[in-house]
Amino acid sequence: MEGLDMADAQQGTHQQVGERSLTDLIERSAELKGQLVAFGQSSRFDRWLTPLLLEAAGPERQLDEGETIRIVDHFILQYRLPDGSTVVDRFVAGRKDLTAVDRKMLLGWRDPVEGIFEIQRKEKDAVVLLNLVDDLEYRTYSNVGRAAFRGVSKGDFLHTCLVPVHLTGEAWLVSGAMSSYPESSATEIAQAALQLATNRPELVFRNPRKVEQGWQAMREDRAAFIEFCGGDELTLQPAVAEDLLNAYYRHRQEAAVAAQPGRDRGRRLPGLDLPYFELPQELAGSDTIGVIYDQVDGLNFYADYGMLRDLFVEPALGGRRQYQDLLRTYLGEESIGPLPLRRLAAAHPEAADTVFGKLLRKPGFTWSEHGEALLRRRKPWYYANEPRPGVSVIGDRLSALAAGRRLSPSPRSHDRHAVHAPADHRRHARDHLVP
Repeated sequence: MEGLDMADAQQGTHQQVGERSLTDLIERSAELKGQLVAFGQSSRFDRWLTPLLLEAAGPERQLDEGETIRIVDHFILQYRLPDGSTVVDRFVAGRKDLTAVDRKMLLGWRDPVEGIFEIQRKEKDAVVLLNLVDDLEYRTYSNVGRAAFRGVSKGDFLHTCLVPVHLTGEAWLVSGAMSSYPESSATEIAQAALQLATNRPELVFRNPRKVEQGWQAMREDRAAFIEFCGGDELTLQPAVAEDLLNAYYRHRQEAAVAAQPGRDRGRRLPGLDLPYFELPQELAGSDTIGVIYDQVDGLNFYADYGMLRDLFVEPALGGRRQYQDLLRTYLGEESIGPLPLRRLAAAHPEAADTVFGKLLRKPGFTWSEHGEALLRRRKPWYYANEPRPGVSVIGDRLSALAAGRRLSPSPRSHDRHAVHAPADHRRHARDHLVP
């Protein structure tokens, strides 16, 4: 097993360190969490917390207790205040009485593990949870004691967030709201976990092995895309792009089923819900769509890409306002990475010098000398993060649950299972699951 899968072997380590120490830390976490919540809900943070609660409540101004707890917990631990700090940062900075252990524990809470978890077993005051999203196990406690897990059993599911206890780095605490679901809801729970993995791939990539698998899966998917579509860069009308992508996904789906002779041929792979691919409205209304499947940035879609390409083919068009406005949008819009500009500049280097020189009013501009620095200035967010694959790979257990197969939770194999998933509705890019 991955992650904390050596639970039994590590039990002796906990005893050597001293169960009293772990107990003390959990008790201390309860004290600190109560103080932190009171601090985060004080009037000094009203201007940021109140709008979040109102937005979640909607026009009806109704918000259940669980959702309120989730919002407050996220606000306290992860919400970035105008200076870039979090509430927990300010709490730690203002409390000179905290010990080094207190500070380490509190600051560790800034990176909670969100997921949908299957209960593997109970061990004294803890439950061992398998996160269906990142495919890792977590030995989990509650700062209110074992009573928190009363009424749930092996095979049931929990939706919650976990924060670390910094004793051995292998004990976790429930943070915020915890919702439980019976074993009988496995299929619905699996669909929710698939949706979470698709919409928030960073949760999958907490598992380093999933990063490796994601890159490999994306390489395979990109090669299949190029073979089916005839290239890794296409300029199409939106309706044509949708039809082509649907045909491609259907082809991949059929290939995946054919590769598994034991699977019921009448059953779809988990995650497929035809019509499979639909462009978001802001792309569907464009004259043309650029579809680029890059080896690093993955599969991306770009509005009015044909018009932008024409500018690089015929730089004299840069004298027209609509072309300059489009180039300015591609350069300044945060939802657009450097990829399309790099592609066009590489294909038309002399034109790139002309069109960017005119846009920036810098006649001496050359792409080879100044292009990368320009992109870094205009798109610092892109360079601030390590590249991640645009494909998420799910684990055996989630794959089995999504397919309606009642497999034993353990032992688990390390085969790769994944499926195509619907595109998210970001403007220009898409993270997806592949077979």
